[in-house]
Amino acid sequence: MNLHSPTFDRLNPVTGEIATTAKAFTVADANRAAEAAAAAFPVWSAMGPNARRALLNKAADALAGKADKFVDAMMGEIGATEGWTRFNLMLAVGMVREAAALTTQISGEVIPSDKPGCLSLALREPVGVMLGIAPWNAPIILGVRAVATALACGNTVVLKASEQCPRTHSLIAEAFAEAGLPEGAVSMVTNAPADAAAIVGALIDNPHIRRINFTGSTGVGKIIAKRAAEHLKPVLLELGGKAPMIVLEDADLDEAVKAAAFGAFMNQGQICMSTERIIVVEAVADAFVEKFRAKVATMAVGDPRQGKTPLGAVVGRETVGHVMSLISDAIGQGAVQVNGGEAHGVLMPAHVIDKVTPQMKLFREESFGPVVAVIRARDEAHAIELANDTEYGLSAAVFTRDTARGLRVAKQIKSGICHVNGPTVHDEAQMPFGGVKASGYGRFGGRAGIDAFTELRWITIETQPGHYPI
Repeated sequence: MNLHSPTFDRLNPVTGEIATTAKAFTVADANRAAEAAAAAFPVWSAMGPNARRALLNKAADALAGKADKFVDAMMGEIGATEGWTRFNLMLAVGMVREAAALTTQISGEVIPSDKPGCLSLALREPVGVMLGIAPWNAPIILGVRAVATALACGNTVVLKASEQCPRTHSLIAEAFAEAGLPEGAVSMVTNAPADAAAIVGALIDNPHIRRINFTGSTGVGKIIAKRAAEHLKPVLLELGGKAPMIVLEDADLDEAVKAAAFGAFMNQGQICMSTERIIVVEAVADAFVEKFRAKVATMAVGDPRQGKTPLGAVVGRETVGHVMSLISDAIGQGAVQVNGGEAHGVLMPAHVIDKVTPQMKLFREESFGPVVAVIRARDEAHAIELANDTEYGLSAAVFTRDTARGLRVAKQIKSGICHVNGPTVHDEAQMPFGGVKASGYGRFGGRAGIDAFTELRWITIETQPGHYPI
C-alpha cells in the first residue's frame, strides 16, 4: 500500500480496537480499478472454457488456503464466530467450484428459421466489466457470489468491498490473483464509509461498467437501480427480507422448533434469509411457544473470540438499538417477551416476542438482529395471508406432516425461495437464489446465474442466394 494514500480504520465491534486499516479509494482510484478490469477483459474473455475452469478451481484452492486469515479478519471486523467464518468459507469455495463447472455450460441454440437457407443462432457471450457490491454479514459467501459466475462467463469484475469488512473482502481478490487470473480480472475497491455514495455512483456511471449486482438493503438497492437506469445498465438485486415460517397444526413441532431456532438466530439473525416471523396456527401455538422458549433458553451469547457459545456479537451497537426499539414498540402494544435480556455492548441475547400483530413495527420492519416475532394465525388460509402481508419476498418456510399440503401452501407464498419442513436459512451454490417484491430481482447461482452475466445474441448465417422484393 502507498503510505501516502488516504486510509480508514474499521474498529472491532467487540473491543473497539482497530481491526483493519484499509486504503480509502478516491473516485479517481475507483475509476482506475474499472479501467484495470476493462484492460483484463480481452484476455480473460478470449480464454477457452476449460482454461477458465482450471484457474477458477485454483482460486477455490487459494481461498481454502486462507482459512485462518479469514477467521482473523471476520472475527476482528464484524465480531463473527469462528464457526460462522468457516461455514462462510466452505460455501464460498463451493460457489467458485460450481462456477468453474459452469464454464462449459454457457450454451446457445439453433432456432428454426422461416427463411430458406438461413442458419439462425442464439449465442451467449460475456458482457464486459461487472460491478459487484458485497455486504458484511456473510462476507465470504456474498463477496465470492458477486464475482464467481461473472468470471465463469468470461467477464471481469470490480469488487466493491463493504466498509465494515475491507480486509475480509480483500482476501477474496488476493485469492483470485494468486490463482493466476489476469491482473485486474478482479479489481478491488475499498472506501471510507463517508465516501460510499460517491464511489458507488462513479462506478455505476463509469462507461466500462456494463452491469451491476448488489446484495444489501432495499433502500440502497433502490438508489443503485435508479442510478443504473440512467445508463440503461441491468442490475441484479438481492435485498432485504422478513422471512415467514408457517407452522401448521399437523407440523412436527420438535422439527419446527429446531429449524426456527437455527433460522432466527444463526449469525445472530444477521442473514437476509433469517426467520423474522414465525406464524403458528392457534391450535398448536401454546405448545410450540413453550418448546421454542425452552430451546432458545439454551442458546447463550458470548464473546466470539472465546467460541464457547452459539451466539456471538452483532455488528454494532446501532443493531442493538434498532432491535430493542422494535421490541419496545411491540411490547407497548401488547406483545409478550418469552425470551431475552439485557445486551452487554454488542453481545445481545436471543429474543422471542409472542403475540405480535401486523400493527407492530416488529411485524413489518427487518430487524437483522437476534429477535423473532411469533404471530398466531387462525388457520392455514390466515397463515398464508399473514406470510404475504409484507413488502419483502426472499425466503419462507412451511412445516406440516402432509408434504402435498406443504407444497400447496408453498406455491401460495409470494417469495423467491420457500422450504417445506426446512429452515428459511438455506443456500447452495447451484440453486437459483433471489427474491421478489422489495427483496429484489434476478437470480444468483447455478445455470440461472448465467442469465445475469451474459448477453444473449442472435446471429444468422445465409447459406443460399438471397431473394429480395426490391
